Amino acid sequence: MELIIEAVASGCRLRVACSEWNIDKRTYSRWQNDPYGDKRKGPMTKPANKLSQEERQKVIKIATSKEFCDLPPSQIVPRLADRGEYVASESTFYRILKEEKMLEHRGKQKQPVKNKPEELVARQPNQVWSWDITFLKSSIQGMYFYLYLVMDIYSRKIVGFELSHIQSQELASQMIQRVCMEEKVDKNQLYLHADNGGPMKGATMLATLQKLGVIPSFSRPNVSDDNPFSESLFKTLKYRPNYPAKPFETIEEATAWIETFIYWYNNEHLHSSIKFVAPNSRHEGIDSKILENRKEVYQMAKQQNPNRWSREIRNWDKPEIVRLNPLIGKEKFITKNAA
Repeated sequence: MELIIEAVASGCRLRVACSEWNIDKRTYSRWQNDPYGDKRKGPMTKPANKLSQEERQKVIKIATSKEFCDLPPSQIVPRLADRGEYVASESTFYRILKEEKMLEHRGKQKQPVKNKPEELVARQPNQVWSWDITFLKSSIQGMYFYLYLVMDIYSRKIVGFELSHIQSQELASQMIQRVCMEEKVDKNQLYLHADNGGPMKGATMLATLQKLGVIPSFSRPNVSDDNPFSESLFKTLKYRPNYPAKPFETIEEATAWIETFIYWYNNEHLHSSIKFVAPNSRHEGIDSKILENRKEVYQMAKQQNPNRWSREIRNWDKPEIVRLNPLIGKEKFITKNAA
């Protein structure tokens, strides 16, 4: 307890200090209030249902036998039961094999790799873009309008869009080329993140990105969480109060509504993830002045009525870094100005 107190006094969190001694934070609190200290005695007898050493060795022998060495416990246990034999439950097989470090990948094929995409970090506009395609219903059943949207994750600005009757890598390539020209993107400056759809990974699209000097990045197959910025944008679009209740009659009508939405989103919408400033304000670099002004307003309000403020004023500091697919606990950034 003295060592935990010393660690906490030095700035360590209580939960972390307790975990180093393999005790729970609640146990430590109980010891503080109990003058008699630790009263734990632990189990004095073995569990009645514990397998004997002979039974444990039998499980290992069966699992490693020539007949069953290529089968998982979920296949072994039913086969034994068909013979009228019960040795142990499926979970017991798994537990013993795990303790013996025998639950490794087996077979000639490679072990599946489920690593997350590389982390992308944006410290200024036009470093990391995210894009995807969603559909808008038309008045003709079975026919849709496909909306291509490109977002800058640093500023959340929608930098480009396209609306079409089809999903096409050629159309997507033309859109990216046009948007890069409008934003004056230099070679090797930009990462473009997308999912694994055909328009995103097609040969035409990849050739265009190589020509532009844009570095592609892709989500894992069937994992929408790897492209959260675009998915969140689509939800904002389709849950707008003025989103049409009825399907669009024509592509011109859909285009007009999308243009109105983009103007609102880029210029009027105060985005919560960038301290409630408009995406265009952050993209153009004037968000710092807006946030400083808010900070001054709050400080003045606190000086006028200090009794209403039990803590510091609201944090209006500018978010300097935006991460896509962050790596927890790893200092690894994929960006032009990598740390």
